[in-house]
Amino acid sequence: MISSLLEYWPVLWPALAAIAVILAVVPFLGLYMTFIERKVAAYVQDRVGPNRVGPFGLFQAVADGIKIFLKEQLIPDHVYTALYFIAPSFSLITAMFALVVMPFGPVATDYQSGFRFMVAPGIDIGILMMLAISSLSAYGIIVGGWASNNKYSIYGAIRSCAQFISYEIPLGMSILGVVAIAGSLNIERIVASQSGSILDWNMFWQPVAMLVFFTSALAETNRLPFDLPECEQELVGGFHTEYSGIKFVLFFLAEYTHIVTVSFLTALLFMGGWHFPGLPGPSGASTTVLLLGLFVLLAKVSLVVMVIILLRWALPRFRFDQLMGLAWKGLIPLALANLVGVAIVLTLGLPKHLLIATAVLPILAAYYSASKFNASLAEGNTLRNGLRTQGAVSYE
Repeated sequence: MISSLLEYWPVLWPALAAIAVILAVVPFLGLYMTFIERKVAAYVQDRVGPNRVGPFGLFQAVADGIKIFLKEQLIPDHVYTALYFIAPSFSLITAMFALVVMPFGPVATDYQSGFRFMVAPGIDIGILMMLAISSLSAYGIIVGGWASNNKYSIYGAIRSCAQFISYEIPLGMSILGVVAIAGSLNIERIVASQSGSILDWNMFWQPVAMLVFFTSALAETNRLPFDLPECEQELVGGFHTEYSGIKFVLFFLAEYTHIVTVSFLTALLFMGGWHFPGLPGPSGASTTVLLLGLFVLLAKVSLVVMVIILLRWALPRFRFDQLMGLAWKGLIPLALANLVGVAIVLTLGLPKHLLIATAVLPILAAYYSASKFNASLAEGNTLRNGLRTQGAVSYE
């Protein structure tokens, strides 16, 4: 056994090192993303935000973490105990396990040895595996809502189930165009297909795919404006109403892990990953070049994270019927149109940059939705005026 371990050690140690990095960094990110979000929220709302614990309030996240770990673990009498404890752990495990095939730094397609910024490089179905694993996180929310034996929790779980089913479809369809152009489900090869100039990044010639992907992924993170499963105005806290202390932290950490995953995927699939003009690829690159590529990727990821945080504090919550309508009537047709455009370009051998013309589709869809909304408002006003004229309704 020891001889076998020594034989595979050159392949094993880079994976173990990457796992150690993920296990060490992800909880730290979850802790300090709360601090960043509170600071951004304070800026948006013209407040100060955390500023008491440590310089500039930097230790506030640590203080909150210590406090919540020391809280009393309350277990309601009416819950299904086994499932009640399994649900938050399952959510976090699936969220972190999806990072196995996620490059968090420059990874060449021909790397065979040495440290790589990835646990399992070279998987030919990497993006499919990631989507399959991340979709399992819905079970944690559903089981948590059911095990809580609370009407608000089960309503939140059902909403989450409907939300996941609806947004998995346009999410997958938006990626198909990228996969078709790259000719591979391997994430490293998809990033390699975007090397060269900035105009080779998928975001510039598949803007509709990026819009659909980002919106669908944001809905799957259960954050505003799509946080219907935990809508406090209607459901108190939704699926995690009965959770407190460390059990709530696990749900909370799973949510922020999803945000990190979404941000990395957006940067890798549509923003060129670790590529930047003037920066060579990772094949045979020096340590300095690899670190520069890591910095470029993390900068892009940070930009996406900042957009996600700002959207939470800038947009109101959708109604549930609006949420479902956006998926089935808006995102799925847009994803289909983008996929048809990609198929035409590939079949006829046309330049892929012609796909940028699809950017007009969301504009037309928004104009159509606005006209329908205005027409419904006018119809409602006409009806109310008619009833007021007949004396059936009085607003005095």
